[in-house]
Amino acid sequence: MNHLLSDRINSLEVSQTLAMAAKVRELKAQGKDIISLSLGEPDFNTPDFVKQAAIQAIHDNYSTYTPVEGYLELREAISKKFKRDNNLEYTPSQIVVSTGAKQSIYNVVQVLLNPGDECILPAPYWVSYAEIVKMADGVPVVVSTSVDSNFKMTPSELEAAITPKTKMILFSSPCNPSGSVYSREELTALAEVLQKYPNIFVVSDEIYEHINFTGDYCSMAAVDGMYERTITVNGVSKAFAMTGWRIGYIGAPEYIAKACAKMQGQITSGANSIAQRATIAAVLADPKEIGYMVKEFHKRRDLVISLLKEIPNFKITVPEGAFYAFPDVSWYFGKTLRGKQINNVEDLVFYILEEANVAMVTGSAFGDSNCIRLSYAASEAELREALRRVKEALS
Repeated sequence: MNHLLSDRINSLEVSQTLAMAAKVRELKAQGKDIISLSLGEPDFNTPDFVKQAAIQAIHDNYSTYTPVEGYLELREAISKKFKRDNNLEYTPSQIVVSTGAKQSIYNVVQVLLNPGDECILPAPYWVSYAEIVKMADGVPVVVSTSVDSNFKMTPSELEAAITPKTKMILFSSPCNPSGSVYSREELTALAEVLQKYPNIFVVSDEIYEHINFTGDYCSMAAVDGMYERTITVNGVSKAFAMTGWRIGYIGAPEYIAKACAKMQGQITSGANSIAQRATIAAVLADPKEIGYMVKEFHKRRDLVISLLKEIPNFKITVPEGAFYAFPDVSWYFGKTLRGKQINNVEDLVFYILEEANVAMVTGSAFGDSNCIRLSYAASEAELREALRRVKEALS
């Protein structure tokens, strides 16, 4: 009956991370011992001080519709967070709170792109970027990077991708899926290219900002000349283990923030009241409060890299942030494993799922068909067993 549906939905790709998660649930229901390294979700509980703030909000009867752009108290708290962590001056009128950072990105793309406008996506990119651009009738322009460049776009690659139709660049740092983090020097070099093209906006997805092992962090909007043309996207899902609370936000030039609120007012209106009150506690907290999570992710990163190095013919980088590894597995393409022909990354991922009972996501879902993404937001025991199985299945 798909012919009765709109062309828009028929042309939309299914989120491959969510599709793999659904496949894992199906296999587990059949009694299979699946270790899933597919979903980007912290395996920690939300911190107690955040939960207490939510409980207090329930007792205080925060149960009515919220302002479309978010509670003023929350936007004031986010303003303080931007100044404290990023040295960015965003007033509450420049901030919009949404139902997750995904909605924040969707809002921005909808209010800035016209049909035919191009959006540059350094690949690998987060799985939903390209489809969000397409839903605005924009054109994704993929700039391919590789394991050899630590999956970072260079200034020359950026300039080569710019055309008269370029309206936007959309990227994440730390990057999902590669874990790469752009340094201040690297962002400044990209900004020097953009100075020649004043009508191009940058959407900087900083949702993994605090899960960062470099000891330093720079927001694109903090680079000279970039504040007025950058939309900074963030949220509490990853760093505060609040994926189910669904709170994201932007800091942006005021006219863009107002446009995003206008768009949101016709879709979801304001985000969940209790989650917003809890988020006030989260963003006002000293980032050291979540240091135990970051320390554990760092430890797991080192473990996973050491185990991946034991698997023959995986090319790897050392992720600088987030909680993913993104090895290049292209050596296996064209090979036969246990009687099964491996033609591409999809074949390899499903071979690993069937032979090793380990779920990962194809790199092609992120714009790089040479790689696979695995999440190390799992216990040390699960990670050791999962990669032992993968090594055995590929031996």
